[in-house]
Amino acid sequence: MLEQLGRWTHRRRTAVLALWAALVVAGLVLGGAVFENAQEPGDRPGVESTLVEERLDGVDPSGETVVAVLSGADALGVTLVGEASRILYELRDLPGVAELRDPYTSGAADLVADDGQGAVVEVELDPALEDDDALDVADRVTERLRTLPFPTVLVGGELYAEKAFADQAMRDAAKGEGIALVLLLVVLVVALGGWLVGSLPVATALAAVAGSLLSLTGLAAVTTVSEYAVNVVTVLGLGLSVDYGLLVVARFREERAAAGSRGDPEQVLGRVVATAGRTVLVSGLTVGTALAGLLVLGDPVLTGMAVGGVVAVAVATLAGLTLTPALVAVAGGRIPAPDVRRGTRRPRPAGRSLLARQAAFAQARPWPVLLGATALLLLLAAPLLSLEVGSSDTRSLPADSEPRLAQETIERDHTETSTAFVTVLADPPPEDPRVGELARALRGLDDVRDVTIWDPLADGTSQLIVEPAGAVAGPAAQGVVEEIRSRDLGLPVLVGGPAAQLVDARGEMADRLPFAILLVALVTGLLLLALTGSVVVPLKTLVLNLLSLGATLGVTVAVFQWGWGSSLLGFSSWGALDITTPLLLFMFAFGLSMDYHVFLVARIREAWQHPPRGRDAPAPGSRAANDRAVLAGITSSGPVVTLAAVAIAIVFVGFASGELVAVKEIGIGMTVAVLLDVTVVRGLLLPAAMTLLGQWNWWPGLGRPRPSYGGEQATGRRPRTVERSPAGR
Repeated sequence: MLEQLGRWTHRRRTAVLALWAALVVAGLVLGGAVFENAQEPGDRPGVESTLVEERLDGVDPSGETVVAVLSGADALGVTLVGEASRILYELRDLPGVAELRDPYTSGAADLVADDGQGAVVEVELDPALEDDDALDVADRVTERLRTLPFPTVLVGGELYAEKAFADQAMRDAAKGEGIALVLLLVVLVVALGGWLVGSLPVATALAAVAGSLLSLTGLAAVTTVSEYAVNVVTVLGLGLSVDYGLLVVARFREERAAAGSRGDPEQVLGRVVATAGRTVLVSGLTVGTALAGLLVLGDPVLTGMAVGGVVAVAVATLAGLTLTPALVAVAGGRIPAPDVRRGTRRPRPAGRSLLARQAAFAQARPWPVLLGATALLLLLAAPLLSLEVGSSDTRSLPADSEPRLAQETIERDHTETSTAFVTVLADPPPEDPRVGELARALRGLDDVRDVTIWDPLADGTSQLIVEPAGAVAGPAAQGVVEEIRSRDLGLPVLVGGPAAQLVDARGEMADRLPFAILLVALVTGLLLLALTGSVVVPLKTLVLNLLSLGATLGVTVAVFQWGWGSSLLGFSSWGALDITTPLLLFMFAFGLSMDYHVFLVARIREAWQHPPRGRDAPAPGSRAANDRAVLAGITSSGPVVTLAAVAIAIVFVGFASGELVAVKEIGIGMTVAVLLDVTVVRGLLLPAAMTLLGQWNWWPGLGRPRPSYGGEQATGRRPRTVERSPAGR
């Protein structure tokens, strides 16, 4: 079927290109709407902290909050108090303002700085305001706040922090995409030997990104699309499309060289799509399955990323099967041969690629390489034992971001207001004696500084505010949440707040993660079984991937949690990783590891199933035939896999150059994952393991060798001849 698709694409190449051109134009015109329609991910449904938020919003809804941090002057100076009071009374009457809390008009003395040289003003907006209207009112509020008589006025709060995150993410995406495209084009032009052939994978990638954005715009019209999906589309759309484009172009050059000058271009392209296209299809399915595993976790942020990732993978796979072959069919003879260096007639030495040299080294000494490479990966994975996760806050923003500066000033100068409290809800009213007993029990817990019983909620129930020790949602606050939930306090309670949200997220992910991993492992294992006919290859692949993932996460912990190299990479470590980072890295890295593994194993399988003819050729199905197939497959696919790894690493490095720490974590982590995987894992561990396993690699023999020794077979059919590169003969 795939060969027929390749032939059809050659015959209808003009129509295919016209269809993709229309798709790109539609993506450029309509795809931008997804940036406007994308939404912030909601709360995790059904967990206790979300139930608390929903209950509070139901009985006492609150609006967005704007926080002004004032510093540089005596907050209680007579002249200053009068002027500040006048401005704040005027601000109270501004349309859209629901409530003010400050030291001047509401008597909130706790909002004065510890040293008296500053104050905090909290402005709550009308809960009925929609997002855009709330931002408009917040901007008018900010204009008034900046007139307060203090040398320094920093305006922040959750509303402006979310806007800063979204704006910075868009700037980082544009910057990363620009850097990646320029570097990709230069590297591909140099590596492939010309501007035309070097631009084909880049053109495929741009078309895939445009098509993905158009698809997300269509989804946004019928369902909620997270703004995080847009970032994933850009990264994966660029990376995977370039990889698939490279694979198709490289296979075309091989098949054309094998067919000779008299080969039928239609037949050549048919063979290209039948071989490279099959690899692209299996790779797309494995990467898409890995990303779909994020849906099982039920996290709103990860679900948005999973949706964007699946869309990007689907469009990139479609582009690799149709657009790149059509571009290749049009370019035709203007694509240079693979064995001639640009500007010279000297042939490239066979087997001189990085992976080919590594494979030969590993096969010559498999046990030392296997043990040494495994020890290296385990050593790199060691920091993973100290992994700490948390929720990204303003510390993930650039150091000069105003919401971050405002929050840092509060934490430094306003210790009484810097703690995010734990909220406890109980059904009896505050005057019920049982509520007083509950408060006393809460005060007796470890790491609890104070407990306050607030005024009754609108439905008459009680709300208690527990002040934990330590940082916002830090280990102490999380411990307080877990202890409250585990103890019998005499009353049934609900516990919420930032620390409770983090505890709920960790607990639910821990419960669902085994199912997600099992699903991904099962589906990708079945795909590899279908590709290779072997049960051993999928099992070995899972073990190698786990080693690679462990090393990647370990390096990420050392860099972003421990702060190794933070000054060089331009960020400040806050002592933990974002809670989504390990899971995203696990699924992304697993998918891309399978991507390169499929590239290599597909060619190894071809060399195993169609061994070379000749008196010196090893017996089909023997250990020697396995070793030769492994080396031949890695030698023939090594250059394209190495170049594909460099290309996708460029994409991730481009996005790691942004300012958001959470984005840097993914960018740096994926760069490490790709480089480790294509060198240590696929270059050393894979050939060493396959050499040691010998013919057992292909048990139970669903993909047996099919040698061609010339002449007619017993079936009466002419034997199929498969051309191989010189290194594979």
